[in-house]
Amino acid sequence: MSSYPAVQHLSRRHFLAWSALGVAAGVLKPVFAADHSGDLKPLRDKAINYLRSSQAEDGSWTSPMAPGLTGLVVSGALENGVKRDDPMAQKALKHLLSHVQPDGGIYFKKSNYRNYETCIIILALQTANADGKYSDVIAKADKFIRQQQWDEEEDKDKTDPYYGGAGYGGSSRPDMSNTHYLVEALHAAGAGAEDPALQKALVFISRSQNLESDKNDTPFGAKINDGGFYYTPTGGGSSAAGREANGGLRSYGSMTYAGLKSLLYAGVDKNDPRVKAAYTWIQKHYTVEENPGLEQQGLYYYLHTFAKALDAMEVAEVEDRDGKKHDWRQDLTAFLAKEQRENGSWVNDERKWNEGDPNLSTAFALLALSHCDATPAKK
Repeated sequence: MSSYPAVQHLSRRHFLAWSALGVAAGVLKPVFAADHSGDLKPLRDKAINYLRSSQAEDGSWTSPMAPGLTGLVVSGALENGVKRDDPMAQKALKHLLSHVQPDGGIYFKKSNYRNYETCIIILALQTANADGKYSDVIAKADKFIRQQQWDEEEDKDKTDPYYGGAGYGGSSRPDMSNTHYLVEALHAAGAGAEDPALQKALVFISRSQNLESDKNDTPFGAKINDGGFYYTPTGGGSSAAGREANGGLRSYGSMTYAGLKSLLYAGVDKNDPRVKAAYTWIQKHYTVEENPGLEQQGLYYYLHTFAKALDAMEVAEVEDRDGKKHDWRQDLTAFLAKEQRENGSWVNDERKWNEGDPNLSTAFALLALSHCDATPAKK
């Protein structure tokens, strides 16, 4: 699953390396979300003030050798009203650009997470790119992440479970968390649904879903068959939520929302069985109080995939397993208001995957809040 860098088995040593480095028809009708802007402003203001206080002089957060984390933070700030010419944003963007490498990637030079860092930084730069200032850098980074995808260039064809997926970079095995960031970065950089890289990613995404279908030839799809997603079907398969007795890989919240969003960004229709099955899982496990299947582990990472996916799904309300309808934006806003610390940050008391770092959890919380403004749900 995970938080930072999106991997469910992130050990303390790995973090130091980073630091040193059945959709109901009625649900889809056009409706308008309630206006929560009055609730959002105080949360945003307090969070931004906290980030101003925690930013290092060089423009980074937490570590100058972890540009991915700085990318998450500045993305959250920019998407919640901070202007690109704000001194905090300018320092952060300058810091990110200092990590541009000759191969087009944007990562700490000694990083083992080159693909992941580059994908996140593409998202940050694109958010600040209204005048095209970063277009050339983004284009070169886009080319770099395409080269990181497992495909024919690595002697993988469509029969291989690695095909279409992305890992941290280099020879690391692909997983759904890194792949959803690849899809999001390609989408942000302008890739359309028919883009070959997105269509390749769709092969891996479909194999990472607990769904028996003609798009899933893994041994896992039929074992649980609940429509949710897990971490990776490669290397014998892995799920942060563990396995069933029959060897099935349990679905969990953050990967299911990441999977749903990725399906939509790759142009899969809402009436496709894969989308309907994922959304049905979400209806059965709807909550903002925990990461379903993992309780409090990776909670803030979960909330940002939750918000992105439901926004992409263009629904204002989610009907749960008991038939109760939820204004998900209202639920998310209220939960984040309750959990915000006095200094404006968010921190997960379940510190696994480093969400005990307030900069990281605050970044994810802000990214979630950026989808909570009143917007009309579209057809």
